[in-house]
Order: sequence, then C-alpha cells, then structure tokens
Amino acid sequence: MKIHMALAVLGGVLFCTLAARLPAESLSGSRPNIILVMTDDQGMGDLSCMGNPLLRTPNLDRFHAISTRFTDFHVSPTCAPTRSAIFSGRHEFRNGVTHTIKERERMALSTTTFPQLLRESGYATGIFGKWHLGDEDAYQPYNRGFSETFIHGAGGIGQAFPGSCADFPPNRVADGKYFDNVILHNDTIVQTKGFCTDVFFQAALGFIKQQHESDTPFFAYITTNAPHGPMLAPEKYKKRFRDLGWDQNLQGRYGMIENIDDNFGILMDKLDQWNLWDDTLVIFMTDNGQAGRSAKKNGKQQQVFTAGFKTGKGSPYEGGTHVPAFWRWKGKLGEGVDIPALTAHLDLYKTFCALAGVTVPDDIQPIDGRSLIPLLENPQAAWPDRTLFVHQGRWQKGEDPNKSKFKNCAVRTQRWRFVNNEELYDISVDPYEAQDVAADHPEVIAELRQAYDQWWADTVPLMVNEDASYAEQQPQKVRYEKQLAEKGIPDWTPPTL
Repeated sequence: MKIHMALAVLGGVLFCTLAARLPAESLSGSRPNIILVMTDDQGMGDLSCMGNPLLRTPNLDRFHAISTRFTDFHVSPTCAPTRSAIFSGRHEFRNGVTHTIKERERMALSTTTFPQLLRESGYATGIFGKWHLGDEDAYQPYNRGFSETFIHGAGGIGQAFPGSCADFPPNRVADGKYFDNVILHNDTIVQTKGFCTDVFFQAALGFIKQQHESDTPFFAYITTNAPHGPMLAPEKYKKRFRDLGWDQNLQGRYGMIENIDDNFGILMDKLDQWNLWDDTLVIFMTDNGQAGRSAKKNGKQQQVFTAGFKTGKGSPYEGGTHVPAFWRWKGKLGEGVDIPALTAHLDLYKTFCALAGVTVPDDIQPIDGRSLIPLLENPQAAWPDRTLFVHQGRWQKGEDPNKSKFKNCAVRTQRWRFVNNEELYDISVDPYEAQDVAADHPEVIAELRQAYDQWWADTVPLMVNEDASYAEQQPQKVRYEKQLAEKGIPDWTPPTL
C-alpha cells in the first residue's frame, strides 16, 4: 500500500512537472475582449505597489498582484507619440508624429490602425478619454476604427494651441477644467457632470456592459487625461495630502491618481459582477515616464518617489520610457508572474491582432513591433534581442529634423542604453543609469550608432507633417459653435450599470 501511494505521489509530481512544461493552450485566435487602461503622465513611481510610500492605490496593487507583469516595458517619452506607436505598430515618427502640437500630433492618414482590423473582424471598439492624434475630422477616432467615441479634444482637457489642436471652448475655463466637461460622444457634443475620470470610466463601463449583453467581443480603450496637469482633483481626494502639508500641485496630482485607482476598482468589481474575467484581457499601463518629480511640503521643496529613476517624462533616459505594464487574463495568464524581456508599445498591434485571429494585411504600413503571445504563453520563451529607438522630437516648426538627430535620443537593447550619441549604460547591472561606461565599450557604441544612423535615414522621409501649415480654424471650436447654434448641447445620459 505504501509503495503504491508513493508511486502515486511520485506520478502526480511527475505529471505536474510535465504539465508545467507543456505549452499552454494557444492564445492566438482566442478572440478575448480587450480592455486597455492607459493613464497620462503616471510613471513607475506613482503606485504604492511600486514602492511609493505616500500614495494609496489598493486596487491597482491588487491587480498587480494577480497579473503577469512586463518589467522592462517601454513607450515613447511623451503622450501623442506613444499613442501613435500603439495604434500603428511602428515608431511614431514613421506616422508623422514628431510633436504633441504644431500639426505634428496628427497620425498619418496612410496608417491602418489595429481597431480598424479588429472592427472588420466583428469587434466593437470604443475609446473613452484622450485621443490626441488629430482633431480634424479625418483624423478623429470614428474615422480610425472606433465604433464608439467619447473624447475630449487636443492633448488635454482645456488645451488650445495654434492650428487644429484645441479642445472645445467650454472646457477652457481656468479653474474647473476637469469638471462638468463637454465631450464628443460619437457625432454629438454632450454636457457631462462630474469629474472627468469618473465620467470616462462610467462611459466605458456602459459600453462594456452593452457588448457583454449582446455577446459581442470588444476592445475598450480607457485613456484618462489624468494625472496630466493642471493638477485638479475632487476635494475629497486632495484632503489627505493637504492635511500632511503638501502643496496644491501634489494634492491635485496624487488626488487624481487615487481617483484613478478607485475607478479601476469599480472596473474590477463590474468584471466580477458580469463574469467577464475569463473572457477578457485587462491591461494597465501609462503613456510615458513620470511627470511631477518634486513638490513642496510645509513650504520646503522635496523630491517625491520615482522608483529609482533619475529622469521622467520627455527624457531619453530610462525614466522617460520605462512604464508599468500589468496584464490580467484569468485562467490564461499567470498570477504574480514577471516577464523581464524587452517589450514595448509597438508590440500591442500584432499582439491584439493575433489574439483576435486577425491577419495583418501585407499592404499596410510596415510594423516594427512583435507579437507578445510567445511570452504570454511562456514567460521563459526565447525572445531574440532587439533594438528600440527613442527620440523626444519637439524641434521647432519648420526646422530641419536633422539638426536634432542626436538631441534627446536613445537606442535600447536588452542590455544597453545608448543616450544622446555619447553616453552608454549597462542596464543589466545599472538599471538607473548611475555609471556611464561608454569609454569601456567602443565596439558597442559603434554598433548602436550604426543602427541608429540607418534608422534615422529610413525614418526622416516618413515625417509627413513637418511642412504642414497651421489650420486656419480650430475644428473642435467650429464643431461646438455650429452644434450650439443649430441644436444646442444636450446633457449626457450616463449608462445604467
């Protein structure tokens, strides 16, 4: 009897070991719902699960604990570029996005987005919050693959710049920009009530519920403008930080982050209620490195938590592009699993298409990214080294881009980060870039410089917005004034959840 029991136990252990080695059921073509939550200007240091001692983000902490985490995941240094790379699968400059304003935030109309491909395959596709890839009609999300649009204009609520990049006029009030905003809901501007992040999540949840009830696969893109400045949050979220002596900016910024966390908790609760976790991939990420790296406490300037990074938003160093990326798909992805492979926003395009069983056409823009499915199926899967290119862009309008070729740029491989054509960091042992080792590795520099030179030469001809003239009118202002005169601005009716 004891021998049989021992053999049974040994057999069970052997079976479990073998099962762990077997490839998981293929995720390709499984057609999950996809929810992508991407916040604005929130960095690695802006979560308590990443070590921030002041913030309280219990819902995102819980999500982090049950997720598969890409721990070396990169985006662009600023917001519109990251969005362009996500929706095109290639570097933003190759879609004409070399800035966040000056008509250079508009994603080239020649680009085929992955929501277009998902929608053609039967997915409902919705955007809720920030678009920032062109305010003119041809560039709007309803013409780029989204079946449901619920957005503000420009790159942030209340922004207005020369040319086309500008939000609706009522959102430009000085102190209340993030409250009671007017929002473009499909083809109608509507008046909302409440704080912007609450409204965006509520609209997204209504969309998710509707698709769930109609048994339609969906892609929901929840893209908050928070915690981008101005630093405005509901009073109840600011109070704790004010009581601790922190200044208005930190109160507003951290208040926005804790409000995001509450909304993410509501999302998680609704997925529980609607029994959607088994069929839904949920991703939390941010659009660039951390903004707001210092604040005043009791009148004295202090550094705030940055998770070790020496720079943040807009920087070509690690702190500018290295962001959180938590992926949760119950029963399909591991819980509390870290994937250290070098991955990027460029990879979402092929990944989402492969999950949806969509073939990427041969006649669209060349895709720079890879499918992440091999890593999702096996976090230890072979992942060949790669070269990622980073550039802040933002040279002056009309200026020759070649003059800024080596200004605020970087080349990243799994091991190395080569910055501004002169500094070299061994990320494998120095993730926070404390020691420049350029003098010790001339052969690495030569290789990375050659790769960058070739990439730059191939990319400059694709910067299609460089000579674009400023639009004579702000399209969202024109749209608002036309609708106001013809039929007024109706109140938005929040969905019943």
